[in-house]
Amino acid sequence: MPAHVAIIMDGNGRWARSHGMERFMGHRKGVEAVHNITEAAAELGVKYLTLYVFSTENWNRPKAEVDSLMTLLVKTIEKETPTLQKNNVRLLSIGDLSMLPDDAQARFLRCQQETAGNTGLKLVLALSYSSRWEITNAVQQIANEVASGKLNAKDIDNKTISQHLCTANIPDPDLLIRTSGELRISNFLLWQLAYSELYFTPVLWPDFDKEEFYKAIVDYQGRERRFGKTSEQIEK
Repeated sequence: MPAHVAIIMDGNGRWARSHGMERFMGHRKGVEAVHNITEAAAELGVKYLTLYVFSTENWNRPKAEVDSLMTLLVKTIEKETPTLQKNNVRLLSIGDLSMLPDDAQARFLRCQQETAGNTGLKLVLALSYSSRWEITNAVQQIANEVASGKLNAKDIDNKTISQHLCTANIPDPDLLIRTSGELRISNFLLWQLAYSELYFTPVLWPDFDKEEFYKAIVDYQGRERRFGKTSEQIEK
């Protein structure tokens, strides 16, 4: 069983168009998929589930759509918090939350605090997140530490960089799932996905149910994780 599954939830808009609806209705339907997949991950014993909710590039969408997404996001999190509590799920986030409207920030952080003591699945929401932003931010932090004498440049290694990322306390994903048939990772966890297994499905996110999630898990379980080694070395 993968300890950490990351998902690029793609296809809400296309789902809405295919059903003759406005894009926003696709996002609302997508919320149901989030609920179902979070529940499935918790039931299977997955320890971390990271969902790419809103990228820094998404701020460039039409203002009306962004405003609707922010409202839907906060209302959904508040509505689902009691369920998270009941199922022992802890809510975490990665990204630049300062970009969110003040009200959304406050309400979201309150929900995080309410689930802080939960010890089951960690549900990580990537909000106002992009990997290039994250890596740039990490480089700036490291540069400042070198300039101040807290860190020697020659001591910088992979671990140093990982410790300065948003995911410093989160293991790298074992499995990345992307829905809707797109075959790219769209500026998501570029550093962390170095050795992740990738699973692409044509299913649009609102239609991605528990059965589809199980298919991805079974596919993952049939793969050999070598991390640069040979099959013979893994067998030993």
